[in-house]
Amino acid sequence: MREAGGWWRRKSTPAKVETYTRWSFHFFALIYVASVGLPVFGQVTGQLAVWLVLLVCAHAVVCAVTASLALDWTRGRREQPVRTLWVLGAVTAAISVAVIGIAERGPDDEGLDMAAGAVFAGVLTFAAGIGALGVRRRRRVLALVGGFAAGAVLGGFPLGYAVPESLVTGVVVLVAAGFLAFTSVFSVWLLNAVYELDTARETRARLAVAEERLRFGRDLHDVVGRNLAVIALKSELAVQLARRGRGEAVDQMTEVQRIAHETQREVRDVVRGYREADLGTELTGAQGVLTAAGITCVVTGEPNGLPAEVQSALGWVVREATTNVLRHGDAKLCVVALRSEGERVVLTVENDGASRSPGTGGSGLAGLRERLAAVAGTLEAGPVREGVFRLVAEVPVAAAEVGS
Repeated sequence: MREAGGWWRRKSTPAKVETYTRWSFHFFALIYVASVGLPVFGQVTGQLAVWLVLLVCAHAVVCAVTASLALDWTRGRREQPVRTLWVLGAVTAAISVAVIGIAERGPDDEGLDMAAGAVFAGVLTFAAGIGALGVRRRRRVLALVGGFAAGAVLGGFPLGYAVPESLVTGVVVLVAAGFLAFTSVFSVWLLNAVYELDTARETRARLAVAEERLRFGRDLHDVVGRNLAVIALKSELAVQLARRGRGEAVDQMTEVQRIAHETQREVRDVVRGYREADLGTELTGAQGVLTAAGITCVVTGEPNGLPAEVQSALGWVVREATTNVLRHGDAKLCVVALRSEGERVVLTVENDGASRSPGTGGSGLAGLRERLAAVAGTLEAGPVREGVFRLVAEVPVAAAEVGS
């Protein structure tokens, strides 16, 4: 049981929805056999009952295979199963004819007529509902359902139904098949929507990284581009002055040297600002991002009074931990706690998505350990109990005032 549960927890949310959808349609096949096939034994006895149930079981297997292949098609893993749909239609037609033949040539028994009619309507209903998985356009789905309903009306006459009874059979098939077809179409739409949302979340994360890179590049361009333009002009002026033997060339090159040193300092400031992370901002951002992703995030503690280098190191811990929760886990709850313990400040990030969380040897965690080592800090990460992953960062700090 633990292995089965682990298999389920290791799946992403879209994969879970797909598995649930796929097995729901397989379960429909069992419901089909239980609701249409098994009651035959209470209405008919002997070999006729066995043959009717076997026909229902065979049709249920074809429906289950068609549903599985159609779902693969909707996810883009295979071509549209046109041949399988035709096979489903042919098998449905053959079973319908066989049921009509059994009803006509069998003994004159009211129970047999009722059983044959129920099997006939059930075969057409489930064939239409499952067949809707293999088509996309609404008109084709409506035509599919309408065609099977019309077949139910026409097939009622060989079964000995009067015109009103045949029309009622057609209406029953129309309503039931329409409901199953709607369920099929809605299930496919929901499955595709879940995958699209997951893709959108990954795209949003990549866009956030790209936006940060653009900001960094823009800041460097503003600093370096402007100063390089000035250096180029002054260097050209110094060359012209030097060719004329004028002493102002030295002054211009001195100015170029000063601007070059100033550019180095400004570039270092830009890089330092990019590498440093404000802990308060990161805590607020983590809570907002996780909440937007459908993960409940609880943040306790305030970073007031912490030195800038400590805030920067712990800010990167929050940033990396948030990324891991979004990318590697399937968490529903994430708790971030910041507290002081004597002369140390402790940051704990705990989530319930441990089944897919990274191990302690990941490159992201290794980078965090390097950052914390620069401020004499430590980092521990790993599962603490079933389904829970915890990351604990400790940094020594003098006179830290951290809200609890």
